[in-house]
Amino acid sequence: MDKGNHSVITAFIFRGFTDNPKMQLPLFMVFLLIYVITVIWNVGMIVLICVEPQLHNPMYFFLGNLSFVDLCYSSVIAPKMLADLLAESKSIAYNSCAIQLYLFGLFADVECFLLALMAYDRYVAICKPLHYSVLMSKRVCRQLMAVAYFMGIVDSMIHTCCTFRLPFCRSNAINHFFCDIPPLLALSCSDTYINEILIFTFLSFIIGGSIGMILVSYIYILGTITKMHSTAGRQKAFSTCASHLTAVGLFHGTMLFMYFRPSSSYSLDQDKWASVFYTVVIPMLNPLIYSLRNKDVKDALTKALDHIEVVLLQYSPWHIERKGNGKR
Repeated sequence: MDKGNHSVITAFIFRGFTDNPKMQLPLFMVFLLIYVITVIWNVGMIVLICVEPQLHNPMYFFLGNLSFVDLCYSSVIAPKMLADLLAESKSIAYNSCAIQLYLFGLFADVECFLLALMAYDRYVAICKPLHYSVLMSKRVCRQLMAVAYFMGIVDSMIHTCCTFRLPFCRSNAINHFFCDIPPLLALSCSDTYINEILIFTFLSFIIGGSIGMILVSYIYILGTITKMHSTAGRQKAFSTCASHLTAVGLFHGTMLFMYFRPSSSYSLDQDKWASVFYTVVIPMLNPLIYSLRNKDVKDALTKALDHIEVVLLQYSPWHIERKGNGKR
């Protein structure tokens, strides 16, 4: 297909979840509730980590960045998805589709690297506690995050450019609820073999490297924990590691199912519901997992809520009136 024909497509149409109008409002209400909880929990986690001095350490620096990334890549998908559930025309401009794909890929890649960095942080804290302040200094943590974002920017740019260089001539209807690579490749009338090789190569490096670093870190961590004589120390180590491993299992398990299953079992309709899990549900679950299983976060949250309660009581009308009566 020549360049002139390729330029005909100026917008794509999402097929979404269902054509049944009766299902669209219930789905909208469910996903709206999930997204609101996602925003509240992740923003709350970021604010809590920023304002509470006891959470100013590398572990919570990475956790705060995880909440930021979850908030961002959920917000790249969810608002448009919610609007489409109530709209008659589920269209997205060609350039907007490219931007959505790029931002989603960027934040998904950063999350992969972040989960690996959090495993490395736990390895240093448990296996090399005497060197922790040097190996995980503020400068080192910022440099590690900068590398994660740089790798995400480069990888996402490559995939976006390679996807949108293709001619789309079969249709402009995307069998999905957002711009992802597999449903876009399905619309191309040219050979997508190079794109598929790129996806497999880069995802193998990013996801495989992340999982490999996590596994190696936890092998060393497990060996150190089994040698601990203190029961309280073992329990604390297992508690912090359990939260992280739960988040790793949810995210990487879904990503492996999405991109590394046999092509014979591949289905775009099945993909849509799997994508809901890692684009909408996981960003909501991560702050819940870390806050419910982490004593430091729970203590900081209780302290913050107590402080808010004191402030509210101090400036409540009843308190002001009582204070005024006392002065008289």
